[in-house]
Amino acid sequence: MAGPVRNPVLRGVLLSLGFLWLGIGFVGIALPGIPTTAPVLLAAFFFSKSSQRFDDWLVNNRLFGGVVRDWRAGRGFTVRAKVAAVAAIALTFFITITFATDSTAVRVLLVLLAVAVATFVVTRPTKKAVQERSAETV
Repeated sequence: MAGPVRNPVLRGVLLSLGFLWLGIGFVGIALPGIPTTAPVLLAAFFFSKSSQRFDDWLVNNRLFGGVVRDWRAGRGFTVRAKVAAVAAIALTFFITITFATDSTAVRVLLVLLAVAVATFVVTRPTKKAVQERSAETV
């Protein structure tokens, strides 16, 4: 990892984006239908480019650190996390398409975006769950 950017204005913008996405991740813990993993991974990216201190804090955080470490190590997501992510994507986009817009063009674009995001999640590496790994060692 290259570390934080040198430009103080850009570093401030990236740090602000990190906190914004981390806040969305925290909201996702409490509200069903709001994703948690993707916003936390975005926050980790922005912190890695803006603040070594906040990057280290997030990587070592008891709630989110494991997801960030697994992502950075290329381990991907468990099947359960993928199913939850795709379900959240489908639910939130369905609600948005149904209640937030009457424009056919916007609805088509949202469907395409939902399919693209879901495809991205599904095509990431699949990490075996801890229970599956411990059963293999027995």
